[in-house]
Amino acid sequence: MVQVLDTITVRPSLEAKTLSSKWDGLSPHLIASFYEVAKTGEHTWGRIEGEGGTDPVTVMAPLTEATLEMLLNWQSPFEQTGPESRAPALAAMLQSGSLQPTVDAIKAFFRPGDQPNPPPNVATDMARSDQFLRQFEGRTGITKLNSTQVFNGMPPVKINVVALFRAWSRAAIEVEAPVNKLMEWALPVMLSPDASVLARAVDAIRGTKGYIEALMPSMSPTRIAMRYKGRVYSPLVIESIGMPLSSPVNSDGDFVQLAVPMTLCTLTAIDRGDWRAIGSEKL
Repeated sequence: MVQVLDTITVRPSLEAKTLSSKWDGLSPHLIASFYEVAKTGEHTWGRIEGEGGTDPVTVMAPLTEATLEMLLNWQSPFEQTGPESRAPALAAMLQSGSLQPTVDAIKAFFRPGDQPNPPPNVATDMARSDQFLRQFEGRTGITKLNSTQVFNGMPPVKINVVALFRAWSRAAIEVEAPVNKLMEWALPVMLSPDASVLARAVDAIRGTKGYIEALMPSMSPTRIAMRYKGRVYSPLVIESIGMPLSSPVNSDGDFVQLAVPMTLCTLTAIDRGDWRAIGSEKL
């Protein structure tokens, strides 16, 4: 999932199939490169250029914000095994001592002389009950087992970035073109206009359309890679992308500056080996 490559030199030009603004003097480590990747093996992804391969264009931009977020799902499955979950009100009264005033009121009702015929041994029984209830004060049924957490999996890793584009001379090439390319990568390659599965099935039977095309006629968005600060994160999908329409434009209506927020997401979760590979390659 994560690889480390050498640093790169920023050369924004259409001839080199690189879409970027001009960032002369800026360290290459501060500029991120985005490009399309395809599956090269059972568990490997890479860039395949040429006919029938991936898009040869590279989009480059500095990131004003970049955060890698891992959500590790730890749960406590034994939290509901204590007495507090079975009878929460009773357990709370016993622990806090709130039940004691009730017992004291009942004990006062059975005091000698208040009743003409009090039950035998009532004073001894009430004293024992009072002593028994006082033992619950300050005690709880929570144990270390109740709070034990177990690992219940993790979702794919998310990378939140804000890519900056600005124009020095040609806004259409330095801003519009790279942002449009990112939008193309984020959107589905093609959505079929045919809504009826039955109609497509009939076409497949006639031989005018393949069975796979009839069952799943649309094409999902492409996978991309991000190279940033010497590390390559691949494969990724653009889970969300924004375009601030209130950004300034020139006399032709082309944006002269755009800060594009994106949320990139890996296809799978990563393990210790994937993360360790980053540090070992950087040594």
